[in-house]
Amino acid sequence: MKINSLIVEIDGIDKEILRYLMEDARKPILQIANKIGISGAAIHQRLRKLEQSGVISGSKFTVNHKVLGYNTMAFVGVYLDKAARNSEAVKDLKKIPEVLECHYTTGNWSILIKIICRDNEHLMQLLNSKIQTIEGVSRTETFISLEQQIERQIQL
Repeated sequence: MKINSLIVEIDGIDKEILRYLMEDARKPILQIANKIGISGAAIHQRLRKLEQSGVISGSKFTVNHKVLGYNTMAFVGVYLDKAARNSEAVKDLKKIPEVLECHYTTGNWSILIKIICRDNEHLMQLLNSKIQTIEGVSRTETFISLEQQIERQIQL
């Protein structure tokens, strides 16, 4: 691994390790070590360096929202009356558990959020009583996702 200013360059072994772990973060280190042909200690050492450099952080489980009854995913463009209200609006959006992502964007919207709801009625209630009531929000534009067709991380 080579750190070049703000960009970290990783070698082929690091990429192989990351590919295995991106596929299944619970894959045993020794199993990966045997496939790659290096020791488990070397894998641990490389993972520690990748974490310290910021290439990787933590690990997580993916929850299937549909199994929990959340069947409507939507993207909402949020228009603010003043750009200066952005940080306060984001603080209020953080309080809404259905907001999964929040992006500061260029273009017409000030903010683009990704939200998950049980159904369209839940979506309407969320928009009307929580999102559109945030101070500074002048209006919203909503796009319902019919189907997520691609979900992936960057390929190494």
